[in-house]
Amino acid sequence: MTHLVNGRMMVPPFPEGMETLVVGMGCFWGAEQRFWETPGVWTTAVGFTGGTTPEPGYRDVCTGATGHAEVVLVVFDPLELTLEGALAVFWNNHDPTQGMRQGNDIGTQYRSCIFVADEAQREAAEATRDAMEPLLADAGFGPITTQISELGTFHYAEDYHQQYLARNPTGYCGLGDTGITCPTGVIG
Repeated sequence: MTHLVNGRMMVPPFPEGMETLVVGMGCFWGAEQRFWETPGVWTTAVGFTGGTTPEPGYRDVCTGATGHAEVVLVVFDPLELTLEGALAVFWNNHDPTQGMRQGNDIGTQYRSCIFVADEAQREAAEATRDAMEPLLADAGFGPITTQISELGTFHYAEDYHQQYLARNPTGYCGLGDTGITCPTGVIG
C-alpha cells in the first residue's frame, strides 16, 4: 500500500529508526491529513483498533458494536519530530473533552484515544494529557475523556479511506480544536 500524498509505503517494514503512534481524534479522514502535513511524519494510514471484532470493516465499525475506534497510524522520524511533538499534533487538533464523539460525529468509534506501544509512550501520553487538563479547565472545558490504552492489532481501513481528503479535497472533515495549545517540555 502506497501513500497517495507522499508515495511512501504505509505498511511495515518502515525504515530503521522510525517510530509509530496510533491515535483517534474522531473521523480519521481529517485526523490523517493533520498528520501527513506535519514535518517529520514519514507516512500515515487510517484504520481501526481497540475493539473485539477480529477483522473489522468500516461498515462494522460504524455500527458502534465492534468496540473499535477510527484511528491514524503515524510513522515519524524522531530526529525531526519528537514523540512529544506528535502528541501535540494530537492534542491541538481535536477536542479531547467530548467523550464518545467529535463535533457532529457521534459514537464510540469517534472517541479520543491514544494506543500506546510501550511504557515510554504511555508516560508521554499521560504527561501531555496532565499538562493539557488544567489549561482546558481554565478555558471552560470539561475533563479530558481521552482513552489511553495498550495498542492491540491495527487493522487497516479499506483503500478508499486512505488519504481520503487528498482524493476528495472538498470532502467532509468534522475535526474542531479547542484553541488551547499543548505545552512543550512536559516529558522528562
